[in-house]
Amino acid sequence: MATVCRPSVVLPQHTISQEQMISELDKLHPFHPKRDLAFKMIRNTQVDNRHLIMPIEELTIHTGLTHRSRIYEREGRRLSTEAAQQAIENAGLTNNDIDMVVVTSCTGFMMPSLTAHLINSLKLKSDTVQLPIAQLGCVAGASAINRAFNFCQANPKANVLIVALEFSSLCFQPDNVELHSFISGALFGDAVTSAVVRGDDLAKGLRLQNQTTYFMQDSEEYISYDVKDSGFHFTLDKAVMNSIQYVAPIMEMLNRREFNAPVADNDFVIFHTGGRKILDELVKHLELAPEKVNLSRESLSQLGNVASAVVFDVLQRQFDAPPTDGSKGMYAAFGPGFTAEIGVGVWQ
Repeated sequence: MATVCRPSVVLPQHTISQEQMISELDKLHPFHPKRDLAFKMIRNTQVDNRHLIMPIEELTIHTGLTHRSRIYEREGRRLSTEAAQQAIENAGLTNNDIDMVVVTSCTGFMMPSLTAHLINSLKLKSDTVQLPIAQLGCVAGASAINRAFNFCQANPKANVLIVALEFSSLCFQPDNVELHSFISGALFGDAVTSAVVRGDDLAKGLRLQNQTTYFMQDSEEYISYDVKDSGFHFTLDKAVMNSIQYVAPIMEMLNRREFNAPVADNDFVIFHTGGRKILDELVKHLELAPEKVNLSRESLSQLGNVASAVVFDVLQRQFDAPPTDGSKGMYAAFGPGFTAEIGVGVWQ
């Protein structure tokens, strides 16, 4: 099998409350025709605070894709090294024990990939396998866990380092007056998280049992980027909010196959915080007790949606309140495509 060890979470120093964000949007677009509706929707996100890689005063002045890309690379190198080193120590390993490094990020671009930087900065072995995941958006964190699980199944003594780096604020478009741009600007936060998957199962954590992937046909427009001279413009179709009803049966099927029980009977769940509506839909269609998703709601409130980094933040919160040995759980995340990555495991 394979075990996901305690993650590390590194947060940028700059913070903003939701009311501060509303104030900044009001300054940018004081005469917006849907101003009141936008602010009502923002307050309904249940996001109270977020961390930002730059002060909001700098983000509301677009300095160009070149400048923002330089910030992404500089801060990405620095914070990913810090998060990764802590994750390796959390797993009880040394840097020389890492056999594969996976990096997920959809909010910037580097070539060579950040995987190459980590091999250099952490002095990993020269035969370390690299797997950069760049275009799976929010689902990429769970995808990285599942790909690490696959790798460890083929190489039972292998150890996989995962780093999820998301600076969504660098995609903020201050001149975009579309409603969904306001909402995404107030929903997404910045974070770097990391975790090690140990193939030998000799560490505490989530011992993986099985996983699956789900892709919804003809749903590419649900979550996407328009790539323009000013960078990535995030677009979100409201249809995505109703997509959980289609993936819930897949989640139930995996859980029953592995545990012979519905997801509602699991002791814990690690769910991506796509937003309040997504969590509400998971509770509804999986018939969960509302408190089962409390850790995801805490993450959403305190950090916003930190995209691929979410699952590791929620998992770290589970480590802070660990279930008893043998407790059964599920993790899942959702992203562009519409794509879901799901897995089940047992706490040890």
